[in-house]
Amino acid sequence: METGKNGLKRSMGVMTGISVVIGTVVGSGIFFKQGQVLETAGGTTAGLAAWIVGGLITLAGGLTLSEVGSRIPETGGIYIYMKKLYGEFVGFLTGWTQVAIYAPAIIASVSAYFAELFADFFNISTHWVPTIGILTLLLITAMNSLDNRIAGAFQVTTTTIKLIPIFALVIFGIFFGKADALGQTVHHMTATTSGNFGLAILATLFAYDGWATLANLGGELKNPRRNLPRAIIGGLLIVILVYVGVTYGIYRAVPANQIVSLDNEVPYTVARQAFGELGGKLLAIGILVSMAGTLNGKMLAFPRMVYAMANEGVLPSYLKKTNRAQAPITALWTTAVLAAILIVMSGADWLSDMAVFVIWLFYAATFFGVFILRLRDKKAAVKPNELLFQVPLYPIMPIVAIGGALFVLINTLIASFSMVLISFIFVAIGIPVYYYYKRKRH
Repeated sequence: METGKNGLKRSMGVMTGISVVIGTVVGSGIFFKQGQVLETAGGTTAGLAAWIVGGLITLAGGLTLSEVGSRIPETGGIYIYMKKLYGEFVGFLTGWTQVAIYAPAIIASVSAYFAELFADFFNISTHWVPTIGILTLLLITAMNSLDNRIAGAFQVTTTTIKLIPIFALVIFGIFFGKADALGQTVHHMTATTSGNFGLAILATLFAYDGWATLANLGGELKNPRRNLPRAIIGGLLIVILVYVGVTYGIYRAVPANQIVSLDNEVPYTVARQAFGELGGKLLAIGILVSMAGTLNGKMLAFPRMVYAMANEGVLPSYLKKTNRAQAPITALWTTAVLAAILIVMSGADWLSDMAVFVIWLFYAATFFGVFILRLRDKKAAVKPNELLFQVPLYPIMPIVAIGGALFVLINTLIASFSMVLISFIFVAIGIPVYYYYKRKRH
């Protein structure tokens, strides 16, 4: 079995990579964001366009990051990319933000959502939701502590299963829906919305988030220069088709105003129309499988970044320990413990929203990195490796990706200045941590 220089096993193929992308992106957002996007857009035509534009911006980002990842095929994702591009200090703040805020908050949110749906499906008291969430997280973490082929196989399986209810929604809506998918207008919008197409795109970009976590597994992919771009691009194309297909199917099955009023109940309404009460239950099971796959994908990817930082000597050395299966065992369980704490605390959803804003800040800098890397190669007269992926339509595609990132940042700044301020405070806390470990190393 091939082992990378980082000590982790290169055993994941392109299909596992695609499954990680799909699994970490397609969770609850596609099912529960329909009403919000439609209401914000103001109509079905604009709503569907928002999902398409959001997908294209995300794809531009994926293509751009694929070239960066192809040039820097190492474990650690954008932490390593930012370090190679902008130096150790910026790289550390990137990793710190993900380790301390982004990863634990998002893992906690997915676990909590899973627990809520699980409790509702089995008529369990909501009092047990935190316990269910933590137990689910511990089970997924335990599985990831074994050979990474086991977690990879689970990812492929759950990704396949989660597509079943999605295709059912699409097929029923398209062939049996009676509403007009395009041209409907939402007549009863809240006071905070006014048919703002830009904010509707922003909502879809949050739903598309998570695709870049595959970059954390660069050191465990077979032939990462070739397979990382293939997995990111292939996975994102499938995600875009899924999101647009589900949206079109729902618009065909349920009138626009009813979608807004039903909010989170939209998928169940469509399933009941198609298959009765049994359909609603089957869809709930499909969503539970979807969330389990999403949680597994994040636990598969995020701890690798913690491991990479510890390996660099900028986090406690115990975090770089691996077990017999060559899994980053201490990084895995430390991430799980931080997420478990957030499950118990209130405001985990708010923390995840804050984390998404911060990660897009680093996305923008990473996208710009493709210009830096090409300039470096040009100055050094380095010819592109035959296995090196190069983003198509350069420089247009990276510019679109950077523009999409700036769009997220500016709109979030306008919509929630206090959250942005707190985000930067959390990032700033990493500064003394960085200098502590820098002094310790020297």
